[in-house]
Amino acid sequence: MTKRVAVIGAGPSGLAQLRAFQSAAQKGVEIPEVVCFEKQSNWGGLWNYTWRTGVDENGEPVHCSMYRYLWTNGPKEGLEFADYSFEEHFGKQIASYPPRAVMVDYIEGRVNKAGVRDWIRFNSVIRWVEYDAEADDFTVTVYDAEKDHVYKERFDHVIVASGHFSTPNVPEYPGFDQYFGRIVHAHDFRDAREFEGQDVLVVGSSYSAEDIGSQCWKYGAKSVTSCYRSAPMGFKWPENWEEKQGLVRVEGKTAFFQDGSSKHIDAIILCTGYKHYFNFLPDDLRLKTKNRLATAGLYKGVVYVHNPKMFYLGMQDQWFTFNMFDAQAWYVRDIILGRIEVPADKQVLMADVAEREAREEASDDVKYAIKYQGDYVKELIADTDYPSFDVDGACAAFFEWKKHKAVDIMTFRNNAYRSVITGTMAPVHHTPWKDALDDSMEAYLAN
Repeated sequence: MTKRVAVIGAGPSGLAQLRAFQSAAQKGVEIPEVVCFEKQSNWGGLWNYTWRTGVDENGEPVHCSMYRYLWTNGPKEGLEFADYSFEEHFGKQIASYPPRAVMVDYIEGRVNKAGVRDWIRFNSVIRWVEYDAEADDFTVTVYDAEKDHVYKERFDHVIVASGHFSTPNVPEYPGFDQYFGRIVHAHDFRDAREFEGQDVLVVGSSYSAEDIGSQCWKYGAKSVTSCYRSAPMGFKWPENWEEKQGLVRVEGKTAFFQDGSSKHIDAIILCTGYKHYFNFLPDDLRLKTKNRLATAGLYKGVVYVHNPKMFYLGMQDQWFTFNMFDAQAWYVRDIILGRIEVPADKQVLMADVAEREAREEASDDVKYAIKYQGDYVKELIADTDYPSFDVDGACAAFFEWKKHKAVDIMTFRNNAYRSVITGTMAPVHHTPWKDALDDSMEAYLAN
């Protein structure tokens, strides 16, 4: 009997898994039946933009954390597919920091070429997954929103590729319930133009705080104030942007900070991170981890140690993205195909997790973390037929990116890097980022 594999999610991780199996089939390998369940009406995961917030048209929590005018906040040279370059897709080399529409087109290009769309059941929400030890398989309960129908199917393996940037972590501060302005989490932020002419407070000091604050600045916010809990972002901000330590409370439209200062604030944007959240899984199958490079509970970063027939993709804190998801997907595929053996001893699996955690904790230097993840990608690629690429070159692009941000946080996207896949240097974009107000693919690709 042919094995059956359930893939949960058709975002970059889930699509990487479909491409991995299709790649093997293309080479004449007999593959299992692969069924991908996607709760949205189209593929792309977080890159599938919607104006909706709260719940979607089917009453399900909106998955999207994407917003208009988003450009990649890292160079595309660090995420390029090894088997499908930007040059192959666009017919030319493009600038290093594409906006969302360009990235979606690129992601779609590879899976359209692979012809895997028929493997995906859209508008299909996973309600529950349970493992039957006696049968040694999983029962997956699915809600088909189009037919308004719930059904169950059995699978030999389950691959969770639903991501971990869609369920917001929302803190509570004194005065929030009486605040006179708008409070929104980054998950529900959709358009920076909403905050034109306003004094905006951004709570948080990581990438979403940096980028959403920058978006508000770019599209005309009167001022941006960002506040941090442990350490400031520390960039050279424009004159109308300042960093404060710790929000204490709000009264009316006034925010009070730990240094005793206060400021009038029209809107508060909570850039306070996301939770690994899998409400369709029982405790014995549910990954419980923090957002870190060495994900707790995953052998080789993908195999669930408490049930090695179950896998998770893309659950790490990320420097590398698309090509790391590929490396993981190819590795998981080869386990399922019997090419890679997972140790039967659970203690061996746990020891692998512990070693990775200890190695991550050996240094908190950013350069170390980038190389740590680069080495992880190389480790997985070495055991599969995923096309080898210059991972060290990608790390070097990240190092340069960090330097450019330190020089000027508002101009780092004006730089260009060399593709580690084709060796071609990207052109400098025709318009400086702060002046490029049109984020359409047509405007971006124009000469």
